[in-house]
Amino acid sequence: MSGLILKLSPKERILINGAVIENGDRRSRLAIVTKDANILRLRDAIHPDEATTPVRRVCYAVQLVLSGDGDAESSRKSLLRHIEELSQVFTDRDSRLSLAVASDALVNGDHYHCLKALRLLIPREDRLLAAGT
Repeated sequence: MSGLILKLSPKERILINGAVIENGDRRSRLAIVTKDANILRLRDAIHPDEATTPVRRVCYAVQLVLSGDGDAESSRKSLLRHIEELSQVFTDRDSRLSLAVASDALVNGDHYHCLKALRLLIPREDRLLAAGT
């Protein structure tokens, strides 16, 4: 997480290494310098009831690792397999790039960037699912 800059809105909440932190009444900016910090913006968090599609389920699984509710080491192989399965559906260049970034980040233990890359696929997945109905 070296060099991660978080810009927080008033009253915005984030989860850092399992602790919920709420910003004050003004906008603020935090620099995260600890390499292995697990960070999740709660406004970006996927509720378990919302993990109803393949991309959202993988995002949720990565999110569990970030929140401290899942084990990074034991989930790595499963997550890599799910990312590979997604690559069978998302064949366009931009999606493949996002999946490659997510996969590389996961291999390097960088779950924040893995989640960030996977979240880029949610709007594409929504369009694919809407076109299929």
